Amino acid sequence: MKTLSFFRLVLAVGLCLMVGAVGSLVTTPKIPTWYAGLAKPAWTPPNFVFPVAWTTLYVLMAVALWRLWQLHRPSQRRRLAIGLWFVQLALNALWSPVFFGMEAVGAALAVILVLWLAIAATIWAAARIDHVAAGLLTPYLLWVSYATALNAAILALN
Repeated sequence: MKTLSFFRLVLAVGLCLMVGAVGSLVTTPKIPTWYAGLAKPAWTPPNFVFPVAWTTLYVLMAVALWRLWQLHRPSQRRRLAIGLWFVQLALNALWSPVFFGMEAVGAALAVILVLWLAIAATIWAAARIDHVAAGLLTPYLLWVSYATALNAAILALN
């Protein structure tokens, strides 16, 4: 049982970090070029903050998935929470290619708004079976709230 638990944790962390790495492949080349040329609000954090924040959030997301997957018996509530978790991860994976890859700030705002709703729904569903998992996702919702405001401000300024 401990081997399965460890495998699930490694799989969850690997999945999240892979999404982050793929996003980084699209994002990194655009930071010194396209992104640098955008007008941004004064409250935009320095570029080094983003990878630190996202790596931390991806690990928290992974542990939340692991808790939902490992610590709870199969049930409709567990399926819902895990299903929503994957929906939010897919939307998360979509944002960087839209914002940075396509340079589509408005479309990215639409994606991040739906992402915010998906994270909120995931937290709600997770809280019904695991308050710790829901709590692990809360910093993610807060960061995406900030990122949504930043995305909207960049759209307004450009």
